[in-house]
Amino acid sequence: MADLTKEFLAVQEDIKNDIKRESNKKPRRTLEDLKTKYHGERGTARREQFEIDLSLDVISEKIKEMRKSKNLTQEQLGDIIGVQKAQISKLEKGSRNVTVETITKVFKALHATVRLKIETDPIENLSIHI
Repeated sequence: MADLTKEFLAVQEDIKNDIKRESNKKPRRTLEDLKTKYHGERGTARREQFEIDLSLDVISEKIKEMRKSKNLTQEQLGDIIGVQKAQISKLEKGSRNVTVETITKVFKALHATVRLKIETDPIENLSIHI
């Protein structure tokens, strides 16, 4: 009987230690959790601005990557679409002062397809192909 009591107490102690270890672990956070923590809930003005800025940053990086893969300088790409090198530079640096028309011209010059997706509500999606 004493052996069973010792074994029972040892198992109880192991369980307590496991619970302590688990409670000391930091909870895992998803990307969505971090976006919410630092940029607000979805649908708020602050969060929407962050998502727009992030999208523009991704577009800027993609333009730069594609231009370089085609061995074009900023000046050459500008000549192709009819703008100055400075505008291509600003676009690649993430300028927020850019039109959809310019972005479309750049991607067409780089032989890429551009699709603009506008969501009017969670169920209904409208896709516009440029």
